Amino acid sequence: MTPTRVLIVDDHAVVRSGLKLVLDADEGIEPVGEAGTARDAIFEARALKPDVILLDVAMPDQSGLEIIPTLLHENPETKILMLSMQDDPRYVHEAFDAGASGYVLKEAADSEVVAAVREVAGGGRYVDPELGARLVAAESAERRRAEEDPLSEREGEVLRLLALGHTNQEIAKQLYISVRTAETHRAHIMQKLHLSSRAELVRYALDRGLLEDRGE
Repeated sequence: MTPTRVLIVDDHAVVRSGLKLVLDADEGIEPVGEAGTARDAIFEARALKPDVILLDVAMPDQSGLEIIPTLLHENPETKILMLSMQDDPRYVHEAFDAGASGYVLKEAADSEVVAAVREVAGGGRYVDPELGARLVAAESAERRRAEEDPLSEREGEVLRLLALGHTNQEIAKQLYISVRTAETHRAHIMQKLHLSSRAELVRYALDRGLLEDRGE
């Protein structure tokens, strides 16, 4: 059987080396390359045509989430497995919305990383088990909260940062999302709240105490 060809993308060489050892130990998986930046990831994916890209969320030049559309546009058959230290269910949602097939934590056991690669390579989806439970709980809480507040929790974060004067680029960097996603959140916020200017947005945030000091 042809082994699953994996491209490892992480900005830390020691992490890439560790992952390569883990994947190399499995007969059904073959690490075929690695990259330390988003730019290099796109280049290597174009050259190697891997079956799976193990992609870090936080990269030095661009967010891993931000380059998913480009990677998939050039390699439609390739599966994206996100690798992250972020155990917030919202990042899982954004990863899947961007086109990822799986999300595994960096602290996961070696066997779990291998299982995740196999699952997405076979056309399935994978979420860290503990994170999956939190994801279900978060979705339930989100449904309940949506009945009281039109904004999602992520939109609430974006609203607060916008009201504090941050640009879309700054918001994207802080929340590990793409600039396009930040712009989309902003558009949805303005639409849902029937706002037409930043002044109205700031007033809305002030009225609801969103700009109170949180110890930042």
